[in-house]
Amino acid sequence: MLAVLNAYGRALLSQFHGKMLLLSIAPFLLSAALWALLLWLGLQPMLDWMHTQYVDYELFRSTGEWLEKLGLDTLRAVIVPLVALLLLLPLMIITALVFIGVAAMPFIVPHVGGRHFPQLEKKRGGSLLGSVGQALAAGIIFVVCWLCILPLYIFPPLAGIATVLLWGWLTSRVMSYDALADYASAEELKTLQRERRWGLLAIGVVSGLAGSLPSLAWVGGAAAAIAFFPVLLAASIWIYVLIFIFTGLWFEYYCLEALAQLRHAKFEERIQIE
Repeated sequence: MLAVLNAYGRALLSQFHGKMLLLSIAPFLLSAALWALLLWLGLQPMLDWMHTQYVDYELFRSTGEWLEKLGLDTLRAVIVPLVALLLLLPLMIITALVFIGVAAMPFIVPHVGGRHFPQLEKKRGGSLLGSVGQALAAGIIFVVCWLCILPLYIFPPLAGIATVLLWGWLTSRVMSYDALADYASAEELKTLQRERRWGLLAIGVVSGLAGSLPSLAWVGGAAAAIAFFPVLLAASIWIYVLIFIFTGLWFEYYCLEALAQLRHAKFEERIQIE
């Protein structure tokens, strides 16, 4: 865990570098523009469809009784838009993650590697296509798991724990690939993802603590979330982008240090054999 903490400190310092602060602009604008277009085209039809399903299957009555038993009567009036927001949230997270991989990681990798690991040879075991594929594949699993934990949002603490663990898995899977794609060979990448999985998961889980805040805030202030949805959407995307950039820096420092140690150990092993 010392390596995880050391990488955290270095990432925190780099987060406030001017280049890193400016780097959040492109992924934020891309994500915000995409979601503004999608919501303009599809939000009202989605809400209308969900409202129809609630009426046809008498979900308003059963959901209302359920919320009343839990003492959450205030959510009854906004249950349809709130469920719609919670369904959209994982897709929003995934698009931010993909745009970070495409628009931010190409700058984060040389910023960390060139400044702090100039001795490391680049073996390019990954690719941009592989990064997008990894993000989309992990994203599909993330969405399925997210749908499974949606009922937990009636108990925010349980929802928070589940969201943090899910976020931890997603980021450790996707960002470790992005962090090592340029420097590690394909074999080294797989080895480090396997041997350092607990350290990678720890970074993801800690980042998940911050990543779960927007969704929990939406549930905690449901009425305000609906009323100020466009503003909260933009704010949430910006928060996710900042979290992902910091997480990318954290993973980069941790993974490149782990790669340097792996190569040093292999070098010493060859020396002893000879």
